[in-house]
Amino acid sequence: MKNQNSNLTSFSDHLDELYGLPGTTEREKYELGFEAFKLGVMLQEMRKEEGLTQEQLAERCGTSKTYISRIENDASDIRLSTLIRIIQQGLGKKLTLSIEP
Repeated sequence: MKNQNSNLTSFSDHLDELYGLPGTTEREKYELGFEAFKLGVMLQEMRKEEGLTQEQLAERCGTSKTYISRIENDASDIRLSTLIRIIQQGLGKKLTLSIEP
């Protein structure tokens, strides 16, 4: 019986083909966009876990519903000070950062 998985491509190989190898300009652009996307999803999940609407979260941290929506959906650029305010004041959580080599 022939192995049906012989034509499968790893996700890493797929990214290499679409965006180039790690370290290239296109791949770095993709990686940054993906990190922003993950941040938006994380914020949306935390907001929903707290039972908050986008408008309620925005009121708590002094920003607009539109801005919260843009972060969650478009993963728009977000200032660190705003991110901290959303996490601490809006969600009552603590933000910790790490840097990897």
